Amino acid sequence: MVGDELALEFLNQSLLLLCQKAIYWKQEKALIAADVHLGKGGHFRKSGIAIPRQLAQDDLAVLSDLIRAYKPEKLIFLGDLFHSDINSDWDWFALWRQQFPKLNIILIRGNHDVMHDNHYVALGVEVHPSLNIGPFLMLHEPLNNESLELVEGYVLCGHIHPGIALKGKGRQSVMLPCFAFSTRQAVLPSFGKFTGRVSIRHQDDDKIFGVLQDRVIVI
Repeated sequence: MVGDELALEFLNQSLLLLCQKAIYWKQEKALIAADVHLGKGGHFRKSGIAIPRQLAQDDLAVLSDLIRAYKPEKLIFLGDLFHSDINSDWDWFALWRQQFPKLNIILIRGNHDVMHDNHYVALGVEVHPSLNIGPFLMLHEPLNNESLELVEGYVLCGHIHPGIALKGKGRQSVMLPCFAFSTRQAVLPSFGKFTGRVSIRHQDDDKIFGVLQDRVIVI
């Protein structure tokens, strides 16, 4: 076990919301994560900013733990897998990929996924602008209400690194990463450690799930 998970029955599908900020979809045997931002540390180091080299390795180690725990057949990245052009962190990703040669890895291209598809294809990674699987439409960026009316499927996406602000009785406050499920789409928290989060506005009937270090809670 890699921490407590929250089971969610949704659209006749069984989803596990994981404290590692990912979703395991039982019917498809799929692990879903958004905004890993591998290579972000290498991007800043190229600019002379001192960023620890192990950040990418740490995120890949978490993915490895989840793969070994849940044994998915698919790993779906909802965009921004790699933050920039190729840098030293890409070599770590290539080595990591060799550990799971039978795993079907799918990338929904995000705004930071600027490398040519050939680099991903060489590692056995499928690249799509969007993808329908079962009742879900996999995207990177959330859609506005007008656009949601024009698409088929419930949207799963990332991009905005959602967070929820919780305030105590005093002046204490904390910003938790969160899964945000609205009527037509759900936004996943950013998976990568080297990412921030933005407090989201939500409707009263939205379902918000905050992510703690060892569990996921209903807000």
